[in-house]
Amino acid sequence: MAQVQRRRRLIAAGGALLTAGTLSACLQNPNANSGGAATGGQTVVDNANKDDDKVVKILGAFGGDEQALFEESLKEFETSSGIDVQYTANSDFTTIVKTKVSGGDSPDIALFPQPGGLIELAAAGKVQPIDTYLDYDALDASLIPGFLDFTRHAGRSYGAPMRMAVKSIVWYPKPAYEETGQSTEPTTLQDLTKATDAIKAKGTAPWCMGWGSDAATGWVGTDWLEEYVLRVDGPAVYDQWVSHQIPFDDPQIVKALAEFGKLAKTPDNVFGGAKNIINTKFGDAMTPAFQTPPKCYLMRQGNFASGFLPKPVQADLDNKVGIFVFPRLDGGYNGQPILGGGDLAALFNGNDKDSIEVMKFLTSNKFGAPWAKAGGWLSPHKTFDGANYPNDVTRQMAKIVAEADVFRFDASDLMPKEVGSGTFWTEMVKWMGGQDDKTTLANIEKSWPKG
Repeated sequence: MAQVQRRRRLIAAGGALLTAGTLSACLQNPNANSGGAATGGQTVVDNANKDDDKVVKILGAFGGDEQALFEESLKEFETSSGIDVQYTANSDFTTIVKTKVSGGDSPDIALFPQPGGLIELAAAGKVQPIDTYLDYDALDASLIPGFLDFTRHAGRSYGAPMRMAVKSIVWYPKPAYEETGQSTEPTTLQDLTKATDAIKAKGTAPWCMGWGSDAATGWVGTDWLEEYVLRVDGPAVYDQWVSHQIPFDDPQIVKALAEFGKLAKTPDNVFGGAKNIINTKFGDAMTPAFQTPPKCYLMRQGNFASGFLPKPVQADLDNKVGIFVFPRLDGGYNGQPILGGGDLAALFNGNDKDSIEVMKFLTSNKFGAPWAKAGGWLSPHKTFDGANYPNDVTRQMAKIVAEADVFRFDASDLMPKEVGSGTFWTEMVKWMGGQDDKTTLANIEKSWPKG
């Protein structure tokens, strides 16, 4: 809970809009100067820290156990390279990084929990383009498709991921769900609807769902709509929607919300109905699935959901839980999209060979083994060694993402904060309470900042 709420606070404080120009630049060649040092006519971004002193300072948002595992994942590299990596965590990262950069006190590297702040500082000329010191083509080939699309400004990429979050996962209580005889690998949403109807016909609500998250109640609903926009309309329309090239209440988005409504609002599809969805904490949503008999079976939620399952389930995850990808819509986008997020590493000291070496390691498929083995961490690389993951569920999750056709960042994290962590949350709650599709989306559209 704390980790998710921390991320939501960061987004609320610093969510930034990716402009239409940024997204259209995704079609340009970002590989302007691949694989070389930060030279070759490129203006080098510098900071006040001493160069080539075997000390690299990193600023990020995560602390506690995550910080300890991050630092553990760097130990072998520090020993072999002789570089002392000094990490500082700040829960108000979005504000602090901007303050430091504007005050001439930039870190060598910053780890952004969402792309908006990165793009803002890149547009201000404060971040080194990754193609000046990384092999862009090799990196792009190794990553989940689409991961670099939202790190670009004016056609060039300014950050690369060092960890990934994935949301397009359907969880189920393994023994109980298998007893229903329904598919554990539905290939389309239509197949999933058939399973939903079959379970419901036997007297049990198929879906477990909870949107409760205190002041952030509603964010789960935004994820659901984002999943459907990707499947009904595809990534091109999704990108136009995120950047406001089309209005929030565009007919294509209305259609996507209507499709979600077929699942969420059809009587007896979701345990407890609309009132229960709003009042149930998102972390408690699947608890009824492990009762005897189950009160629901299916939950769509991110990879972090395992940390909220009942303790006995967590202790025997591979035997107690099964997963499959939230599938594509037959007749919609002809591919398998994945919704998620990630922490993006960005360089603020292009003159420092030590910082460049750290960036090369952080953004490679060699980083993260100790973190992965501890659980709760996913590599954004298709080529990461899955033997490092602690269980089959996590390995299956990584395989699902690696086989996806496209990856897209959570839309609400990319929209202006007035929308992404404001009206998008609150209006989805009203929608679940009975407000109609068009009114819901029109109200969000009205809140989009002018100019």
